[in-house]
Amino acid sequence: MGLFDRVSRVIRSNLNALVSSAEDPEKILEQTVNDMQEDQVQLRQAVAQAIAAQKRLEQQYNQAQTQSNEWYRRAQLALQKGDENLAREALSRRQTFTETANSLKTQLDQSTTQVDTLKRQMTGLESKIAEAKTKKDMLTARARAAKANEQINQAMGRVDTTSAFAAFERMEDKVMEIEARSSAYAELASDNLDSQFAALESGGDLDAELQLLKAQMDNPSLPAGAANPASLPAGEPTATRPDSAVVDAELEELRNQIDNA
Repeated sequence: MGLFDRVSRVIRSNLNALVSSAEDPEKILEQTVNDMQEDQVQLRQAVAQAIAAQKRLEQQYNQAQTQSNEWYRRAQLALQKGDENLAREALSRRQTFTETANSLKTQLDQSTTQVDTLKRQMTGLESKIAEAKTKKDMLTARARAAKANEQINQAMGRVDTTSAFAAFERMEDKVMEIEARSSAYAELASDNLDSQFAALESGGDLDAELQLLKAQMDNPSLPAGAANPASLPAGEPTATRPDSAVVDAELEELRNQIDNA
């Protein structure tokens, strides 16, 4: 194989591949039906022309046949009148028109056969066009469905379901983490309030104990654990003063309480 043949084959193969890739089934089917309809129009014109030619031949044949019959009648009339030469001339004219009529009859028969053939072809083409339209609609619907299915499959192929669900799982973990932090902050805030109220409550007890201590220091005669001095009447003197042994015992108890506090 020569170089030119190889290059020619490569070019033709590339062109065929390019044309095949550019073919759209829907457009090709539509164009094919249009081409068939154009052929139908041309065939109808051809049938119309053939029918017109057939009618002209038929008219010419009828005229020739009429003339042939007329000259035959004239030949009979000439013989009846005794003019044999005129009858002979009439028969000669009749023979000419008869030959013309026979020739036209042959052409008319051929034209009739041609018209019948063209009519059958036109009928067959109309049937093929109707069938082609039906197939075109069916194949167009199938092509559109196939394209839609192809697009869906391509879209699904571009989607990585594994990574997508992994992303959902990661986001779910983050949401759970955020919820946990929010719950922890709420719990800490609640503990802070509880601690504040506990501090207030404990602060009240210390204040009460401080007041009691002050009252005991002002009135050494008060026993340990006595009532809140705020409930005592202000400036009211004690009824009796305890002896120093009682005071020392209470002071020692107070020291023990302070040391154990």
